[in-house]
Amino acid sequence: MEWAELRGYSRIMDTTAEVLPESALRDAVDLLVRLVEAAGALIIFVGAVWAFGRFLLTMARGAGPDRRFNRIRLTLGRFLALGLEFQLAGDVLRTAVAPSFTEIGQLAAIAAIRTALNFFLGREIAAERAEIERDRRKDADGSRARAEPV
Repeated sequence: MEWAELRGYSRIMDTTAEVLPESALRDAVDLLVRLVEAAGALIIFVGAVWAFGRFLLTMARGAGPDRRFNRIRLTLGRFLALGLEFQLAGDVLRTAVAPSFTEIGQLAAIAAIRTALNFFLGREIAAERAEIERDRRKDADGSRARAEPV
């Protein structure tokens, strides 16, 4: 008699297999994948709509678009980064149930591409944030210089 049978684990495993067959698990994971990917797509869509709306408002006002465009790009970049994280989570979930080597390879390729996109997007966001901060400091220094008598 094996150790697992002595401890009663084999009966538990048999019961689990009967309660939740692999096909039901696949269906449940497939639903989760769709929900997570839909959430990621929705986040990206909301960010794009928000950015487009802010862009239109900035164009309508017509004053100082460069700084405002940087802020719009920064916020849109954050939405894109978050949406990509959800998409990557969906890809990981997809391979959670008995993945084949082909699926693992596809996940690795997709994860590498999305991680690279996220990395470069993060660098872009950091650069935009630094530029906005430089502009703020320059404006603060300029307003102090105008206020001080010569």
